[in-house]
Amino acid sequence: MTGAELAAFLAGERTVTCATVGPRGWPHLMPLWYVLREPPADGSDPSTPSTPPAPRIWAWTYGASQKVRNLERDPRATLQVEAGEAYAELRGVMLECDVVIHRDLDTVAPLGAAILLRSSVPRGVAAPAQLPAPAREAVAAQAAKRVGLEFVERRRATWDHRKLDDTY
Repeated sequence: MTGAELAAFLAGERTVTCATVGPRGWPHLMPLWYVLREPPADGSDPSTPSTPPAPRIWAWTYGASQKVRNLERDPRATLQVEAGEAYAELRGVMLECDVVIHRDLDTVAPLGAAILLRSSVPRGVAAPAQLPAPAREAVAAQAAKRVGLEFVERRRATWDHRKLDDTY
């Protein structure tokens, strides 16, 4: 996929599978809803210079979860976002990432609101400008127990079988 195709693909999907290294050395795979944020524009982005940075995936999860314990021990994750049913429709991206765990409420609460807002409407329907008050209150109540996960891309692989024109 080109950079533009990748950005559009990630913007259209909602769930990323996150693989961390579990306590016994086995992969630990879990789905996460996510939002996209642009990498820093100040040159501090450590992404591989030869690969144009894609919008950065951010997610939130409970701070006591197994994936967070795994990331505290080894702050690397492999992410996969995929789509398609038939072989000729398969497309996706695999990202090898360093993970920054954010614990401050000023980061975590707005992140949770953004994730819930993005995932609160059917695909193709514009999200409202903000969550309704009860949802905002629920996010605020949960934020103290959650962390933000910022996935800093190191390497990527993409595929789009729709481009194969049935020549596979």
